Amino acid sequence: MAASKKAVLGPLVGAVDQGTSSTRFLVFNSKTAELLSHHQVEIKQEFPREGYWCQQPEGNHCSLGQDNWRASLQCCGSSVENINIILNLQQFYSKATQVWLDLRTQSTVESLSKRIPGNNNFVKSKTGLPLSTYFSAVKLRWLLDNVRKVQKAVEEKRALFGTIDSWLIWSLTGGVNGGVHCTDVTNASRTMLFNIHSLEWDKQLCEFFGIPMEILPNVRSSSEIYGLMKISHSLKAGALEGVPISGCLGDQSAALVGQMCFQIGQAKNTYGTGCFLLCNTGHKCVFSDHGLLTTVAYKLGRDKPVYYALEGSVAIAGAVIRWLRDNLGIIKTSEEIEKLAKEVGTSYGCYFVPAFSGLYAPYWEPSARGIICGLTQFTNKCHIAFAALEAVCFQTREILDAMNRDCGIPLSHLQVDGGMTSNKILMQLQADILYIPVVKPSMPETTALGAAMAAGAAEGVGVWSLEPEDLSAVTMERFEPQINAEESEIRYSTWKKAVMKSMGWVTTQSPESGDPSIFCSLPLGFFIVSSMVMLIGARYISGIP
Repeated sequence: MAASKKAVLGPLVGAVDQGTSSTRFLVFNSKTAELLSHHQVEIKQEFPREGYWCQQPEGNHCSLGQDNWRASLQCCGSSVENINIILNLQQFYSKATQVWLDLRTQSTVESLSKRIPGNNNFVKSKTGLPLSTYFSAVKLRWLLDNVRKVQKAVEEKRALFGTIDSWLIWSLTGGVNGGVHCTDVTNASRTMLFNIHSLEWDKQLCEFFGIPMEILPNVRSSSEIYGLMKISHSLKAGALEGVPISGCLGDQSAALVGQMCFQIGQAKNTYGTGCFLLCNTGHKCVFSDHGLLTTVAYKLGRDKPVYYALEGSVAIAGAVIRWLRDNLGIIKTSEEIEKLAKEVGTSYGCYFVPAFSGLYAPYWEPSARGIICGLTQFTNKCHIAFAALEAVCFQTREILDAMNRDCGIPLSHLQVDGGMTSNKILMQLQADILYIPVVKPSMPETTALGAAMAAGAAEGVGVWSLEPEDLSAVTMERFEPQINAEESEIRYSTWKKAVMKSMGWVTTQSPESGDPSIFCSLPLGFFIVSSMVMLIGARYISGIP
């Protein structure tokens, strides 16, 4: 949808928002924070074998899913012609990836775990992260151990490593013709190679994982000019030539900014493929005793202070709806889940634990697998649909409880965003299960909004003010609990019983022999998202056609 020229009141800011399931390009008015134009393209997921979760390339592994990128740019049409757009590169994933939910690196995790002293977990103390298949250092280690093409490229110094934002910035600032190889502190903090205290790549961590430091990108703030756009003519986006790339944030950090959670103790929960609760802890790193991650929230300028956050990460949220659609076929579109759930208004004692990739926070239990329990002859697809929505809410309750215990001050309400928040049944269930109000902005695209805010506020751009008095008021929709506290607790305690039954289902299998396809091996981090390893092929580094 192209905005009319009459609606354009000031400089516009474009944001690329890439999740596991889709690519989106959104354009905002920097003076009003109004969303003017957007387009979305779904990304195909593939599951070639147990534990593998892939996104295949189109054409070649360096194409970076250009069909998606092209569609995102073209959707803006006249919105980008002859206007000033400051582009924020936030979470654009290549199709040549191993998705963050992929479990093939579990044996690598277990091998590395044996080398960490029990009384000195230097990995967690430096990174704020548990050793898990989730993060990209483990995925890169797996590549180096299993894919000869990657080994050889690193040995011959023909490879660069980085989260997907670094690949995008490099590509869009010229690639082999002077492209900038950099990332920001939020994405770097999810690689497991980055010291969140010194804000630098850590020599001890790199040696532990066996990663050469010279292949890592330069680490920058989340809001500064990294370079200017040099667009390929094939993308037909001449209006973006020379536009500054001036913001870079991991998706959960972007949502925190977009929800304007700039004060200590403010928190938001994003419902996407997974579910992610972040609480701003200010300039202090707060380490969790209850299974949460400590991460960099944002650093909005080279000379600005860094902010940290506690994060509760749930692996499967929106992905369970996609599973019901693509694997079971009980719905044809994701939107149908609300209609099915509304027909029955209850799960009728059915509980669904969607531990497809193990359990993340607060358990960090890779042996768990998905289960549906409490079935009777009366159970039908509507009850399973309702149980799937409840599962998202119960998982949020678990990480919220952990957050409240770590912070010491319970949240009085929960700010939410993400694609799933358009489901009113889900939002009401969430309020009932948490037994606190759930507050949703009328414009749910807060991840892209936060990315755009960081880009527009960068020094040298200055079209978006982040001063409290200048931030636009946001219209909110509020969902109040509608059941009594006792009923909420009974349902939650039954869910916990189901979770316990999901654990201990699998043991690590030996890696399969052979040289796996590189196209199914390049890792993607949901930060998500942004825990991803990208290999830039030799001929592209050297410039040889």
